[in-house]
Amino acid sequence: MELFLQLTAAFAMTLMLVYLWPAFKHWQQNSPKAQSGDWQAVLLPLGAVVLLVVFLIMAVR
Repeated sequence: MELFLQLTAAFAMTLMLVYLWPAFKHWQQNSPKAQSGDWQAVLLPLGAVVLLVVFLIMAVR
């Protein structure tokens, strides 16, 4: 029974990938291109999250 469930899950994932592939190609071709300041806008919140996680880990210890 366990093998049947694994095979069914693998088949479902493959079917989902086949179904979503055209949408992925469309999104890839028509996505907005990154500007020069986009990375700076990402790094600030990402750094804040890392600092928050470090603070929470230190608070638990």
